[in-house]
Amino acid sequence: MQIDKQIGLVADISYHRSPNQDQRPEGEEITGIVIHNISLPPGDFGGGWIDDLFLNKLDPKAHPYFADIANVEVSAHLLIRRDGEVIQYVPFNQRAWHAGVSSWDGKEQCNDFTIGIELEGCDDQNFESAQYQQLSTIINALCQTYPKLTHQQIKGHQQIAPDRKTDPGPCFDWELLKQLLAKN
Repeated sequence: MQIDKQIGLVADISYHRSPNQDQRPEGEEITGIVIHNISLPPGDFGGGWIDDLFLNKLDPKAHPYFADIANVEVSAHLLIRRDGEVIQYVPFNQRAWHAGVSSWDGKEQCNDFTIGIELEGCDDQNFESAQYQQLSTIINALCQTYPKLTHQQIKGHQQIAPDRKTDPGPCFDWELLKQLLAKN
């Protein structure tokens, strides 16, 4: 997997530009990766609703759950679907709006210095092998591209916003991810 550091995009994957991004603060380096999960509506996989949410096109009338979130402006750098397909929404050199109110070892404003990766899934279902494979490949590519990133600088959303978030949840296999990263 190749990342063009100058433009902050992964080569040979779909890029759906989210309007929910802005510049990282001047001089801020990428020093962390935040793992999330998302499914819309919750527990449903495979539709286009995640795209619609990140592109500010979610129809609040399409599902009762959407009424409360249709106007929320959020994004992530990447989404890894259940089958392993990867979609990029925000270049890595830009700030995606994925972490919200958060703190990483006492450092606030996690969006400023992290990359947000969404896995299509939910807290109470196992993730797919293809997702772990892609995630490990992406993390290794990110660590090669951004010298301040290491395999130890990965946290779940619940670790940086424990009072608000539970993702990627108890079904996320941190040990498997660690094993896959060690192989590369």
